[in-house]
Amino acid sequence: MQLTITAEQKQGVTVLALDGRVVLGEECESLRGKIQELVGSQRPNIVLNLENVSRIDSTGIGALVESVILSAREGGRIKLVNVPRLINNILSTHRLLQAFEICGTVEEALASFPK
Repeated sequence: MQLTITAEQKQGVTVLALDGRVVLGEECESLRGKIQELVGSQRPNIVLNLENVSRIDSTGIGALVESVILSAREGGRIKLVNVPRLINNILSTHRLLQAFEICGTVEEALASFPK
């Protein structure tokens, strides 16, 4: 299953809903490209909704880390929401939970951005 990315603007923040796999290849490249496009167009505050992510590999984790760094360089923040247990376990195992801001819902994430 390919990765589908749906973008929506809410309260000045871009919410990206990911559906499918975040794995080596076209899927990771499309995510990287979308994040670069947003950050390059002065929209570095992003919420990544992972609710429908069925699989992630080390390249996918790397793409998430790269996204956080890219956004931070431009004064933005990336927050993860609806993180499936599998992804949470992978982040925990690799001691990467601290690298991400994780919120329970899109609404919580949006409320945590400065106005």
